[in-house]
Amino acid sequence: MKLHLKNTITIALLLLSVFCTAQLAQAQQKKRIIQLSGVVIEEDTVNGKPVPGVHVYVPKAGRGTTTNNVGFFSMPVLTGDEIVISSVGYQHQTFVVPDDSPEYQTIIITMLQDTTLLPEVVVMPFPTEEVFKEAVLALNLPMEDERVDKKNMNQELLALMVKTTPMDGYQNQRYYLNQWAGSTNSKFQPVTNPFLNPFNWVKFFNSLKKNKKK
Repeated sequence: MKLHLKNTITIALLLLSVFCTAQLAQAQQKKRIIQLSGVVIEEDTVNGKPVPGVHVYVPKAGRGTTTNNVGFFSMPVLTGDEIVISSVGYQHQTFVVPDDSPEYQTIIITMLQDTTLLPEVVVMPFPTEEVFKEAVLALNLPMEDERVDKKNMNQELLALMVKTTPMDGYQNQRYYLNQWAGSTNSKFQPVTNPFLNPFNWVKFFNSLKKNKKK
């Protein structure tokens, strides 16, 4: 008796599933196939900047496509399908194909930027604020007269450092700008050779005489 009841229930479930499948197939057959085309553009653009690589798909049907380098896409859909348009950095957009859509339909999708503001992050070399306070309090700072070594304030040493220290980034930039400005100013002026200037030779010989006297 129990076996007969189980067989009856199984047959009833099979008939119900077949009936549901037939109804679903019939309902799908009633839906028309639409060739949906469109362009995906950004928001707040004067000429409508296209967005390439946007995913355009129907989640329930598991089919879709992506936009090309000019933001264009084209795919077959059914009337009543819900289409999801998504891309990284933009908010998801949805579009439901109307039942009275023409055979070939074209749409324009405007993508809204998805801006996410993250909380401020403070990077510290200490695991906690308490450890940082303890490290500051444990510092052994020098006294007022011990902060600067008097040997480093020697005038001859400072003059030598000024002569031998290479230029930093700012000085290199100023030197380049000065050279560029000088070349621009003298672009249409005659170029003179300093070796042909007799006054330069006089200065040179005078400097040699001074060095010999020293």
